[in-house]
Amino acid sequence: MRFTLVQKLVAGYAAIAFFTMAALVYSVMGLYSLNTTARDIAKNDLVFINTTIKLRESVLAQQRAAVKGVILKSPEFNQLYRQRADEFQHLLLNVAPTQSPDELKPVIERYASFQRLAEKLLAGDRDSVEPLNNAADQVVSAIDASAANRQVQLSTKLEAADQKQGKTVRWTLILTFIGFLLAIIVSTLVTYKISRAFTKLKKATHRIAEGDFDFDPRIPTGDEIGDLAGDFIKMASRLKISEQLNLDASPLTRLPGNIAIERVLTRRLQEAEPFAVCYADLDNLKAYNDHYGYIKASELIKTTGEIIHEAVRQHAGQDAFVGHVGGDDFVMVVSTEEAAGVCKAIIEQFDKSIVNYYDAKDLEKGAIEAVDRYGMPRVFPIMTISIAVTICGQGEYESAVDIARAAAEMKDYVKGQPGSNFLMNRRRHKR
Repeated sequence: MRFTLVQKLVAGYAAIAFFTMAALVYSVMGLYSLNTTARDIAKNDLVFINTTIKLRESVLAQQRAAVKGVILKSPEFNQLYRQRADEFQHLLLNVAPTQSPDELKPVIERYASFQRLAEKLLAGDRDSVEPLNNAADQVVSAIDASAANRQVQLSTKLEAADQKQGKTVRWTLILTFIGFLLAIIVSTLVTYKISRAFTKLKKATHRIAEGDFDFDPRIPTGDEIGDLAGDFIKMASRLKISEQLNLDASPLTRLPGNIAIERVLTRRLQEAEPFAVCYADLDNLKAYNDHYGYIKASELIKTTGEIIHEAVRQHAGQDAFVGHVGGDDFVMVVSTEEAAGVCKAIIEQFDKSIVNYYDAKDLEKGAIEAVDRYGMPRVFPIMTISIAVTICGQGEYESAVDIARAAAEMKDYVKGQPGSNFLMNRRRHKR
């Protein structure tokens, strides 16, 4: 299955867009994941570590206040102890909803023991000083253990974030590079294909300009460039036909010549519709040429071609054809219904125009004196036109040669009649 150039471009750029979007989406997802991790660390881990530091300081401050309150018997230290104890409870309440209960359980249990000993000490039991110090150390140890555990978790998260960042950067670069590489490949291939095709077409143009109409640029079909090459070959073929027709056309009348006439007759013979072939010839042209010269004779032939062409244009259909066999011989191919009307129009206009090509003296006499083809002096009447019409029905003639032979026989007969005439199916019609 071949794809068009547009489909190839769309597929190539779609792949580029896919990898570019994949790189963008992957990088955005990576950034989002890193941002989520950073927010989790800032909201939980850093808060927890910072709170453990404050809890540690609060426990130690409570220890000192309780001991000093007993020793110095000052109510201010008792009040200070109560404030730091409330602070400790407040810190636990703030950090507890965002943390795992297992992380704070050892701290809470050991702090409860510390709090009971502190209350006994503040009540006047001096023997509780040493146990209170030990309990404070246990609370601090539990807090430090929780902080160390959270620090390990934080290190693990940071390591995972670093790996995620590296993976995101790596795959973003890979996908971006693939998209960039595809862009280079697609643009290079398309540019190369177009450039190569245009180089071949340029070469074909030069070859055709030199007359080689059969040159094939050999561009594969299947896309717009291949279609262009196919159209180019068809154009060259038409140019070849046109060139042949131009070379075949009469330089005097510019009407199509024998090649075109034969092509038209062959085509019409292959069709089912009957048609008429009108073979026109000027009578006594040689005598006129000898008397008035070839320039005047050439002008007369040109005028006759114009008369015939105009009559066919006005009285026949679009499929009608006019050709110039050569000299004073013309061929018209028209429908059978139009043949008589065309012939009458030609004869009428020719008889009106011919008087313009004779001197007044010759017109008065109605003839000219000249030598015939045998070298004998003769009197030739004013020139007339004879038209032999051959009706070509389906299967009556096998080739253009057969039609020409039948028309020639009829022409010899009609030329033997006086005046301008046309003969159709061996019946004579006089103007």
